[in-house]
Amino acid sequence: MNEANRQQKCQRQVVYAFLLLSFYVLAYLLPLGGHDLFVPDETRYAEIPREMIASGDWIVPHLNGLRYFEKPALGYWLHAGSLLLCGENSVAARLPSALAVGLSALLIFLMTQKVRWERQDEHRRDAPMAATLVFLSCLAVFGMGTNAVLDSLFSFFLTACIAAFYCATETTPGSSREKGWLLLAGMLCGLAFLTKGFLAFAVPILALIPYLLWQRRYADILRMSWLPIVIAVIVALPWAVSIHLQQPDFWDYFFWQEHIRRFTANDAQHRQSFWFFLLAAPVLAFPWTFMTPAAVAGITKLWRERPECAGLLKLCLCWLVVPFLFFSLSKGKLITYILPCFPPLAMLMGLGLSHVFRHQGHSRLFQGGLAVNGLLGAIVLIAFVALQLFGFHGFKPYSQLWQVIMIVGGLLFFIALCRWSYRIKDAQAKIVLSGIALIFVYFVAYHSLPDSTREVKCPGGILQRNRTTIGQDDVILSDEQSITAVCWHLRRNNVYVLGPPGELAYGFKYQDAQMRLIGLDSAIEFIQQHRGKTVLIARAKNYNQWRDKLPPAPVQDQNGDSGYVVVRF
Repeated sequence: MNEANRQQKCQRQVVYAFLLLSFYVLAYLLPLGGHDLFVPDETRYAEIPREMIASGDWIVPHLNGLRYFEKPALGYWLHAGSLLLCGENSVAARLPSALAVGLSALLIFLMTQKVRWERQDEHRRDAPMAATLVFLSCLAVFGMGTNAVLDSLFSFFLTACIAAFYCATETTPGSSREKGWLLLAGMLCGLAFLTKGFLAFAVPILALIPYLLWQRRYADILRMSWLPIVIAVIVALPWAVSIHLQQPDFWDYFFWQEHIRRFTANDAQHRQSFWFFLLAAPVLAFPWTFMTPAAVAGITKLWRERPECAGLLKLCLCWLVVPFLFFSLSKGKLITYILPCFPPLAMLMGLGLSHVFRHQGHSRLFQGGLAVNGLLGAIVLIAFVALQLFGFHGFKPYSQLWQVIMIVGGLLFFIALCRWSYRIKDAQAKIVLSGIALIFVYFVAYHSLPDSTREVKCPGGILQRNRTTIGQDDVILSDEQSITAVCWHLRRNNVYVLGPPGELAYGFKYQDAQMRLIGLDSAIEFIQQHRGKTVLIARAKNYNQWRDKLPPAPVQDQNGDSGYVVVRF
């Protein structure tokens, strides 16, 4: 390669790196404040850290002043740090998730780049870029990485833990470098445990033991495992002991209810069939779903031609398949559970796609995937325009023209980049364009929520509108479906819950909390005793069931038939 070509390729790499960084900023950072926090998850993971800051109790999580034992404390601490740094707002609440995605993407880049290629070629530079872009552009990663939940943080710690252990396997056995990587893996495993519990041990074990068996390193299973496990326990122990001393029943509830029953009980929460994740995976992996055959072809060739890549390929396959099967076998399932499977998927896709182009110069399978993506984009565009123009049983997604224009523009951009990628011949450019095609769809998604979604999932508008009229000495009643938003937006942790306790049921079992769970008869009595000082905030459908039995309400505000009401008695 002459000097001019080398400089041209270096300049192109800089351009692609800039596009990758721009994708992350536009899709993950700039939209963070695009809409109010969703209920119940986002408001929950914002409110618990807010109450930690307000109360000064950093050991025991509380929600509405009630003990809340669903997760350990580290995720709440990180969100609390963001609130202290950036203020109590939606951007601060979502920032830890977005940063976790960025750090995970960096780890994917470094792991893919770490392969010791026997020959220097373009593939060594193309694969890390492709893998990083695949990860950032997957629908599941975007959806969870721009929401105030703990899953992206948990996935980052797991990715870092497995990456550190993999680095240990690539060093001299028994060396100080190996011990250093194992120590780091244990620290990260401990942090993952403090974020979401015992799955922090399950996922690395499910990924790494099959990998070591595949590599025929049987003795290393025990030799390399004890140090990370000991370090993980040491990292988790201070908080684990502290919460046991303050709340002795925490571990009983957390272990049996949040782990054993959730994964094995016939009446487990969020119960789904074995095939749930398999059916959801094509949507979650979009826009790369239909490029998978091309990636498989590339991985097959890469395995045969480049033995130096076999270690990473084996690790990624074990990391992807075995935890995926484990989560599929569990009784309770949520889409967020399989997020830790996306880093290995991205690395496999990146390695496979970059190699299939290097080997063949083109890929009909990749071209077919692009054609399907473009066709799907056109179908969605036509269906959206038709629905917006003609409606369906009176339903139209948007009431504002600017929102319609933004969605149409995002879809047109996606279709245009699919077509552009289809027509050009440069392999890396095809992959980059395919990945960034969704950039404006992702950017406008948080600024253009459908009216019905805002009405049902975002009560922040009506709560902020009424916030100045609700004094600190007013008594607030709320249903369980609204409680996290009420506490977050009104900065209260003493709200009375009317109706079923829902996710707060365990907290209400304590004697000092039972008085704040009231039935309809008690609510009527309560309103009469605090006339003029009682505010009810609830879903409209719940209030409509209670309205005829409650005292007359002179002041009422509502954000829609399916939304929320604020009633002053």
